[in-house]
Amino acid sequence: MPSLASARYGKDNVRVYKVQKDAATGVQTVTEMTVCALLEGAIETSYTRADNSVVVATDSIKNTIYITAKENPVNPPELYASILGQHFIDRYAHITKAHVKVVVHRWTRMVVDGAPHPHSFFRDGQETRNVEVTATRGEGIVVKSGIVGLTVLKSTGSAFHGFVRDEFTTLAETWDRILSTDVDAGWTWSTFPTLDAVRDGVDRFDRAWEAARGITMKTFANDESASVQNTMYKMCEQILAAEPEIALTNYSLPNKHYFEIDLSWHKGLKNTGKDAEVYAPQGGPNGLIKCEVSR
Repeated sequence: MPSLASARYGKDNVRVYKVQKDAATGVQTVTEMTVCALLEGAIETSYTRADNSVVVATDSIKNTIYITAKENPVNPPELYASILGQHFIDRYAHITKAHVKVVVHRWTRMVVDGAPHPHSFFRDGQETRNVEVTATRGEGIVVKSGIVGLTVLKSTGSAFHGFVRDEFTTLAETWDRILSTDVDAGWTWSTFPTLDAVRDGVDRFDRAWEAARGITMKTFANDESASVQNTMYKMCEQILAAEPEIALTNYSLPNKHYFEIDLSWHKGLKNTGKDAEVYAPQGGPNGLIKCEVSR
């Protein structure tokens, strides 16, 4: 006899753009987000018996996302996502869990004639600030924060040698290589018992994001990397040290390869080892290295 093992539904890819206006100075600040909200609870009969009386329409979920953005701050995104998630379990008695994901797209204020422009911005990369919140009736609010798509590269200061060598190995050891990756970093906060606990000390979220971003770039740049594995572990250690309310941190780093090109066939041109200057950027396959570090 079949039974419904799990179910959730909601609205995805809801684009939200909010302008915050300072009437006194004329300065405006913009936030652009993509929001997903999925609900769980006593909804199984909508699947098994065609009973729509338990369904909060996904169009209503979309409207709630807009109204919540109008009536509440959208920064930091951890607070906005928590307010939205708590709304669903407070508003609908049969909904016991709300999952909210917020992706904040990067807009950077223009500097014109040496001064920050009051209302003009530019997109300086595909990096996003991501938040995932799960609000559960009687269990509190779980918040996960992160950085996705921060592309970094350094032209030296990375090595990889001493790895397992056997009959399957063709990779040469190297003491100096290009290191590049698209950073996907995350950190999970200790569970907040209530929405008020999220609000209390809300500055923690921006502070942690700025610290994690700074730690990532500084460690990437300065570490004499023996491997991606060791460098990412050092990053995780520092994020945990920077913010005591973070319970776990994680990285997922693809190793974006740049291969030397042997040009010796052309008039003995030297372009390998210490003479390498021209490289071939690779698509795939690529290495993928992940880790989670907890207290």
